[in-house]
Amino acid sequence: MAVPEPPVLSLDLPDPEREDISTMEFLARLEEAWAVCDRFDLQTEIWRGRILCAVRDREKRGGEGRGTGFLQWLREREISKTRAYTLIQLAESADTLVGEGLLEQQSVNNFSKRAFLETAHADPEVQQMISEAANEGQQITRKQVKRLADEFTAASSPLLPEEIRQRTADNLLPPRVVAPLVRELARLPEAQQEDLRQVLREEPELDRVRDVTLTARWLSKASEAGVSVRAFQQGDLDLEKAIHEAQRLDALGILSDAVYQAQQVESAVLKLHTSWRRLGGLQERLWVESGSSTPHLRELITALQTLSGTTLRVSLGELAGGKRVRLQLVEESPEQLDAPVLP
Repeated sequence: MAVPEPPVLSLDLPDPEREDISTMEFLARLEEAWAVCDRFDLQTEIWRGRILCAVRDREKRGGEGRGTGFLQWLREREISKTRAYTLIQLAESADTLVGEGLLEQQSVNNFSKRAFLETAHADPEVQQMISEAANEGQQITRKQVKRLADEFTAASSPLLPEEIRQRTADNLLPPRVVAPLVRELARLPEAQQEDLRQVLREEPELDRVRDVTLTARWLSKASEAGVSVRAFQQGDLDLEKAIHEAQRLDALGILSDAVYQAQQVESAVLKLHTSWRRLGGLQERLWVESGSSTPHLRELITALQTLSGTTLRVSLGELAGGKRVRLQLVEESPEQLDAPVLP
């Protein structure tokens, strides 16, 4: 079987020293060369994804160390698992589009890599339209795919009231503004969706679409972050009613940010506690290993006590005027939390 010769990447770049080429022509020729690199990169990524898929599928055949060979293969080539599965997904998307007859094999060359990825994640109807254009020889850009996807979403999504879909179809509302609204509404429960749809029915204008999109984003952000905030899991706190009251006061944005920051604080404290416990154990081990013959090591261990003891003192640096933050860590059991507070 003859081995095909590798494709040659030939670029016709303009000479930057030439004065007889206008800036517009110079940039246009560079754009063409960049597009060639983009298409070449797409083909390379697809083939790499197929190679990785073959390595992964070989490992699926079973055995004691199933999967370890694939991970070893990645380590030897310094490829992260995230990168590997991104390439595999790209290859599988290419095989799906071509295998289902939507896209001709040679038409893949008409895509930039980002445009192809955008197409692979688009609705089937959008994939059909883009594939037809590519098969006709059109060069497909990410901007073009996103525009078509936004138009389809704005014209067909059942999450939108009919008034918004109709005004979008009549070119009275831009799809690029309506499409984000659909994405935000999809993250909300049905009751909240219906409340916002009613607002849009009463005033299907551009500014109201933007306002509702922002409101939906704040609602989903507050709800999603609030579920994971442990401080809200105590007592009979009703997060949904609290969010509704903040919305009535037009303070939904402030609440959303506050809930998100609370989530960040709790996450930081959990990480701090883990590092604090580990540092304490390591400091004790160092102290056991050291002795009178290691005065500098003992001095370092002593310095660590400001971070490993029950009271932590951390400098905020010169920008904060040399101030320090003092934290006291006290581990309490559930029994201690439930115990009555003595006067």
